[in-house]
Amino acid sequence: MIEGIAASSGIAIAKAYQLVTPELTYDIKPIDNPDNEINRLDEALEKAKQELEKIKQHTKKEMGDEHAEIFSAHLLVLDDPELVNPIKDKIRNDHTMAEAALKETTDMFIDMFKNMDNAYMRERAADIQDVTKRVMAHLLGVTFPNPALIDEEVIVIARDLTPSDTAQLNRQFVKGFATDVGGRTSHSAIMARSLEIPAVVGTKDVTNEIKQDDTVIIDGLEGKVIINPSEEELTTYKEKQATFERQKEEWAKLKDEPTMTADKEQVELVANIGTPEDAASVLDNGGEGVGLYRTEFLYMGKSQLPSEDEQYEAYKSVLEKMEDKPVVVRTLDIGGDKELEYLDLPDELNPFLGFRAIRFCLENEQIFRTQLRALLRASVYGNLKIMFPMIATLEEFHQAKAILLDEKQNLQNEGTSVSDNIEVGIMVEIPSTAVIAKQFAKEVDFFSIGTNDLIQYTMAADRMNEHVSYLYQPYHPAILNLVNHVIEAAHHENKWVGMCGEMAGDAIAIPALLGLGLDEFSMSASSILPARSQLRGLSKEKMASFKDKLLSMGTSEEVVAFIKEKTEH
Repeated sequence: MIEGIAASSGIAIAKAYQLVTPELTYDIKPIDNPDNEINRLDEALEKAKQELEKIKQHTKKEMGDEHAEIFSAHLLVLDDPELVNPIKDKIRNDHTMAEAALKETTDMFIDMFKNMDNAYMRERAADIQDVTKRVMAHLLGVTFPNPALIDEEVIVIARDLTPSDTAQLNRQFVKGFATDVGGRTSHSAIMARSLEIPAVVGTKDVTNEIKQDDTVIIDGLEGKVIINPSEEELTTYKEKQATFERQKEEWAKLKDEPTMTADKEQVELVANIGTPEDAASVLDNGGEGVGLYRTEFLYMGKSQLPSEDEQYEAYKSVLEKMEDKPVVVRTLDIGGDKELEYLDLPDELNPFLGFRAIRFCLENEQIFRTQLRALLRASVYGNLKIMFPMIATLEEFHQAKAILLDEKQNLQNEGTSVSDNIEVGIMVEIPSTAVIAKQFAKEVDFFSIGTNDLIQYTMAADRMNEHVSYLYQPYHPAILNLVNHVIEAAHHENKWVGMCGEMAGDAIAIPALLGLGLDEFSMSASSILPARSQLRGLSKEKMASFKDKLLSMGTSEEVVAFIKEKTEH
């Protein structure tokens, strides 16, 4: 058994799928029969073609013709006699093994294309590189991971899952995953909760311990991974799985109920989403709106920026699906651990504190304006609220809002309808913003506290670094005091405050946040019904009476012990 961090609730039992790029190394060996080597090469080329054709069709279906063209280019490379014939000549004439002939020949072409002035030809170098890895894997008899082609129930095992990896996962077949690195707020964990599949992260060495096709149990309730379980373990976990499913059925009865505390105070439970398709899950889980639409997923897994019309269709789709329920859209937040291959972002020593989110958008105004125009055009189809991420100064907010108002005027001048009721707010994720929340509260329509970053910046602890993970403390009194300061500042100006960090769906944090007066809790859709069930048993007045005591405590442990003592029945 391997222990890690329980990142997404539930129990999953399936075969392991290793999403790890294999070692493509080989030992040089003399060959007696060049024809055998050429046959091996032909077989590897044919297998690679079949794979690429499947990936192309999957991409065409999921993402459209434009993205599928990348794989058309790869297929052309495999069929190009100017590349394939020199490999075969090297095998035949120099008695070189297929692996070495492939590598030596393709390396020569890659170097040649990389050094050309023509950008199109330089891109062909990348195509040859990708295709070579795929053919080499088949020659060596190792599995080359293709997450888009998963067509049976599996548990994905990976060092980490990038946003682009998760974008390729087939929700129908991926039943859970486990990773070496990460915490509850890493992107892989957040994606697991939005996919509503069990996950355990931060195991340190799950990729070394588990082999392809091992039977694996993921216990996302307790953070455990069981490899090749005994019959007894399988029986135990199937019972645990059934118990959890029954609990979900109980929660489901609250789907259409308002979120009301024991003393009849109402709060709002909304969801964080990444794609227009996620809106259905929000409604299925009884969400009262969208508290965070992460628009960067529209920009990922592509070869170029999404057009204004593409974005407009995505935003319109979410607003229509949510009807008149509020939809808070966060403008583009890239940088940190979210990169776009087609943008030449600078290499940075500390990208989380670097050129990202609103900083990138204000510097790349045309990209920002395109997104804002798409949002404004879609605004007439629902209850849109716009928020800017990573705001550190009032000047940044003024600048961003001025661009928004300028584009609104431009659209109206063109005769395009725009809603007149769009609230404009900011993410509070930088301590400087929380500290001067009183000044911000006079100018914004709302705050949404992004605790994932606020905690790492306040505690100076990278949330992706397992060596300092002990400092990632959502319940630390410093965090609670900052949250309280923001809520009080907003309420003084009659503004509302949401929280869209993962802390909002945390069973320990919920009683404290209720007592501090948080208006809106935004979380993974799968967390909404458990949170609603919990809130129905809590008295807001009682929780508020403990506020001063909580804020005066010195450690996270004290806070947790106190909350448990006051909420356990």
